[in-house]
Amino acid sequence: MLNNKVALVTGGSRGIGRAVALKLAEHGADVAICGRTADSLDDTAAAIKKLGARCWTYQCDVSDVDQVKSLVTKLGADAGRIDILVNNAVTSTSAPFDQLTDKEFRYHIDVKLMAYIRIARQVLPFMQRERWGRIVNVGGMTARIVAPFRMTNGVVNAGVANFTKQFAGYAAKDNVTVNCVHPGYTVTERIMQVFEKEALENGTTLEATISKRTADVPLGRLIEPEDLAGAVLFFCSDSANMVTGQCLAVDGGSGEAVAY
Repeated sequence: MLNNKVALVTGGSRGIGRAVALKLAEHGADVAICGRTADSLDDTAAAIKKLGARCWTYQCDVSDVDQVKSLVTKLGADAGRIDILVNNAVTSTSAPFDQLTDKEFRYHIDVKLMAYIRIARQVLPFMQRERWGRIVNVGGMTARIVAPFRMTNGVVNAGVANFTKQFAGYAAKDNVTVNCVHPGYTVTERIMQVFEKEALENGTTLEATISKRTADVPLGRLIEPEDLAGAVLFFCSDSANMVTGQCLAVDGGSGEAVAY
């Protein structure tokens, strides 16, 4: 399906990024992953190579413009092309509005929204050269719902959704599609930390907190990273050749907003 394509997955060493990287490799792509720690990158790279794909790893802080430029330059030299970009780098803040500082808002915007914009800007010339490209942004359901303790998430994810639509219109002339996936509560190391904090604050157990969150999902379970990977694969596949500027919720039906 994706033979001879090269994909770059940011935040690709664990959680959703790891699942996406493996899914793309499973379907024929060679995959580059970036993250902040070498150990987790090496572990995911080994798993990708077991699937028969080439893999490149890069340590990169995507909030740093120079590091992003260096990452894309190195990958272009190493692989010769970049066909697919999955923007997945993430951070999260949980606090009421009156405890959120300007610094926390700026940091979240810089690490996610601006990072997505920076990397898309750098990889687009590779896709324009081939007259083919796929960009998938991993957003979040806070783009569509009210989450009082995750206001920075909501502001940033709404920005990601808007950027997706705006950039899709710009890139379409070069046969580059740009889409977005909004995960619901997904079983990752990061979300488990959120649940642990929530349990502590509410004076309950982690198991009770997970059970409560699961009860909010009509399909009866939390989302697994592989569920997101399947949606990303769809956007990268020939089945989505005429799909661009769209945001798809992978939330088990928990989102209550009517989105057009």
